[in-house]
Amino acid sequence: MMKIALAQMTVVPGHPDVNTEKILSMIENADSDGADLIIFPEMAVPGYLLGDTWEAASFIDDCVSCNDTIIKATKDRDIAVMFGTVAVETSKKNKDGRIRKYNALFTAQHGDFVWPSKMPLPFMIKTLMPNYREFDDSRHFFSLISLADEMGVNPNDIISPVTIKTVSGEEYTVGGMLCEDGWSENYSMAPIDALEKSSPDLIVNISSSPFTLGKNEKRHKVFSALAKKAKAPLIYVNNVGIQNNGKTIYTFDGRSTVYDVDGGASLTMNAYDDALHYICVSRDESGAIKIERNAKNDCATAQSVTTAGGKNETAEIYDALRYGIRHFLDSIQMKKVVVGISGGIDSAVTAALYADVIGKDNVLLVNMPSVYNSETTKGLAARLAQNLGCRYAVMPIQEAVNLTINEIETTPIENLATGESEHLAVSSFVAENIQARDRSSRVLAAAAAAFGGGFTCNANKAETTVGYSTLYGDQSGFLAALADLWKYQVYDLARFLNDDVYHREVIPQETIDIVPSAELSTAQDVDKGLGDPLRYPYHDALFRSFIERWNKATPEDILVWYQLGILEEKIGCEKGLVKKYFPTLKSFIDDLEHWWNRFTGLAVAKRIQSPPILAVSRRAYGFDHRESQNGPYYTTKYRTLKKLLLEGENR
Repeated sequence: MMKIALAQMTVVPGHPDVNTEKILSMIENADSDGADLIIFPEMAVPGYLLGDTWEAASFIDDCVSCNDTIIKATKDRDIAVMFGTVAVETSKKNKDGRIRKYNALFTAQHGDFVWPSKMPLPFMIKTLMPNYREFDDSRHFFSLISLADEMGVNPNDIISPVTIKTVSGEEYTVGGMLCEDGWSENYSMAPIDALEKSSPDLIVNISSSPFTLGKNEKRHKVFSALAKKAKAPLIYVNNVGIQNNGKTIYTFDGRSTVYDVDGGASLTMNAYDDALHYICVSRDESGAIKIERNAKNDCATAQSVTTAGGKNETAEIYDALRYGIRHFLDSIQMKKVVVGISGGIDSAVTAALYADVIGKDNVLLVNMPSVYNSETTKGLAARLAQNLGCRYAVMPIQEAVNLTINEIETTPIENLATGESEHLAVSSFVAENIQARDRSSRVLAAAAAAFGGGFTCNANKAETTVGYSTLYGDQSGFLAALADLWKYQVYDLARFLNDDVYHREVIPQETIDIVPSAELSTAQDVDKGLGDPLRYPYHDALFRSFIERWNKATPEDILVWYQLGILEEKIGCEKGLVKKYFPTLKSFIDDLEHWWNRFTGLAVAKRIQSPPILAVSRRAYGFDHRESQNGPYYTTKYRTLKKLLLEGENR
């Protein structure tokens, strides 16, 4: 029998000293508990999302030193250790001319490497290099495929397992894979094929895999199939914590899982749980490997472990946001937060989240009415603050806005070369932006500094998609916690916070029911049912097709689907909405082009300057969706089809 510890640890990116100390502590605990093997996640020593810190030679040297420390820690112990880290081959260069680096899986026992049986190096190397979404492996690391090509061999001929000896003297062969190596569907080779031929007793996949809504279900299907294909149990070990690519912050939910030989996910570790978990494997009379699921022979599997299964979508979002906010605040050492609340849904959900995460006494809510804010929304803002028990302030902005407008309009603009003079005129649109900037750049920024914290950006994903926001105004803040949530998800989260978190109505029902509105002009009078120009039940789905589809939709796709009568099915909105909102083809095309121009135009500039976004979806803005400021473009097919359809409608 072999007792295995799954080390679902918090990895702190860019701090190998902290991670190594944690690894050593977990090794000591697992060894004391009689474990024969402990498995750590991918890149457990350096962290994974480090940007071009990977190009700092002294940092890499420090990681190598930490690797040596961990290997030496096994010298006087029987326990074997598998851990993910960066490995270097100093005698060779990467394609960029720097010292060659590998994303590696080390196995160590008795103070030395346990070599994969056919590998030319004493560690397993990541085979498949992801370069989509937040991943950029091929920029920094040399793959096993590249190494095999350099050696003139087939990669399948060097992928091989390690052999681990237990305290009792039994031997088990363990095939190692690193994260993407298990997601081989779209690659030219599958590492599992090589491991299957070696008939290992166990497969281990170490990962550094961020939370994405719906990804765990897909992973269960993929890894279940891998276990069945290899005819061996598969142990998936993932880390917890947060990591970022500058503009996009990712939570890592762990969810380390043990798959039976038949592909069943027998055990799944609790999300975001930093802990050791134990299982036992043994051979039955026929020699087949079996997993002990119940507390037996001191191999307890019940503590901190749940059977495989999922929560609903909103609960998953809440868990990710709460965990991400808390850890991000810790990482930037921020303890207090100011939230500008309007009486609307986005700011209400933001306020309720932060009060839940850091406590009501550390949250200051500020209502900043102008002449356009209704008594309705001002009252809802006050009720929210009362329900949450947070500090609350009302700071009217109209006097300051009037001062700014008056100063702009009455100050002469002079041409000192010609002596000519003119005055600027403030349009109603500019006046709206002045209000938004006054709230954030003047009031919230100053209030946050005085309160000893930062202020939030309350934008949702629909607004972020089309830049329905003001630069240096409501686009500002230290973190955009809701900016990867569509409007319908914000509403769902509001109801969840009331029903499942606070167990009472902290977000007033009227806030959920009222029309969404920026209240920046008489054209957005909520008491008259006037609000945002976005028709969220449709535009949420349309914008999602622009950003979250694997093959992103463009106006060409949208117009083709419209012509075929399958648009609502393709983008996932309620049937009948398109005709309800757009009775004519021209009104449909005008709307499509208006928002496409915004999405690929000024909104790009706004997103580049926006606060970091906490990711929950399959494609968050920031490094997860890399974009250039190239302006709107319409394909030839779109322009041709548009002309034909409009000519047909006008006949």
